[in-house]
Amino acid sequence: MRGRGTVPNGSRGWAGGFAGRFAGVVLVGVLAGVTTFGCGGEGNSVEAEAVEGTIEVTATTMHITDMVESIGGDEVEVEGLMGPGVDPHTYQASQSDTEALIDADAVFYNGLFLEGQMQDLFVQAAEQSPTVQVTEAVPEDELLASGDYEGQNDPHVWFAPELWVMTVDPVVEQLSELKPGSREIFEENGEEYKREVMEAHEYAEGQLSEVPEGNRVLVTSHDAFSYFGEAYDFEVRGLQGLSTEDEAGTGDVQQLADFLAEEEIPAIFTESSIPRRNLEAVQAAAQDQGWDLTIPEKELYGDAMGEPDTEEGTYPGMLRANADTIANALVPEGNGQE
Repeated sequence: MRGRGTVPNGSRGWAGGFAGRFAGVVLVGVLAGVTTFGCGGEGNSVEAEAVEGTIEVTATTMHITDMVESIGGDEVEVEGLMGPGVDPHTYQASQSDTEALIDADAVFYNGLFLEGQMQDLFVQAAEQSPTVQVTEAVPEDELLASGDYEGQNDPHVWFAPELWVMTVDPVVEQLSELKPGSREIFEENGEEYKREVMEAHEYAEGQLSEVPEGNRVLVTSHDAFSYFGEAYDFEVRGLQGLSTEDEAGTGDVQQLADFLAEEEIPAIFTESSIPRRNLEAVQAAAQDQGWDLTIPEKELYGDAMGEPDTEEGTYPGMLRANADTIANALVPEGNGQE
């Protein structure tokens, strides 16, 4: 039986691209600064000061933007730097992004090198305002190892809903420090957000439970779904490594195609933030071996979510949409999936 949870296919060290951009002492200094930041952490160089009126927040990924907006409600104005289809691994901040980070009343980011090219900006932002790595709330022993880079962790924590809800309390606490009179609002909104996340998790469990044992293999553009595999009992393989900066070679394509043909996996999945051409190469290589697998038109939401003001533009809606897409492609016809 194949092991669940994933040993990435063709991974080459997701933090390598980041490490290559910063030399020796500079990299050490950045890491030392960033890893200690967090709500109330010893490394914070700036303490929260009470805010009059609306709290101005800057957030990086869509997942975090949605969470902070849900918790803050009318008490916050959130500027999300990354929108639909944006890849956080390769995202380079513009001048206006830099200003938004430095000028914010609070900054919330994922960390674990997800926003690999922004580490030095988080250090700068923390000199001006509270700067919170939301994944610091997740216990170290709950984080998955990168699998290919010693001492690092997989940053895609949001794909384990039971871990993602752990990131809520630091947001509630930081917003409450900035606006103490609204603490009760933030706490109530935080609990409601947790409830909505877990309801979406239960829905996903129900949909994905219909996928038969032999088809419980999720092949995607890159290794973003390891936490998903642990949460929903899937083997997970990605053509690229944990970072989309890891390029897939011809050997990676052929190796993955061989696996898919041998195991007769019916479908592979593209992601909304990554071009589909590499997986189309895998599909063609599998077809050369006589195995006709499909790539659903509906993409998975991996490092980004759907359009704002849509269901898929929220965390719970994204989770439901992914579960539907996967189940529809991997459940044999006649098993009740629409």
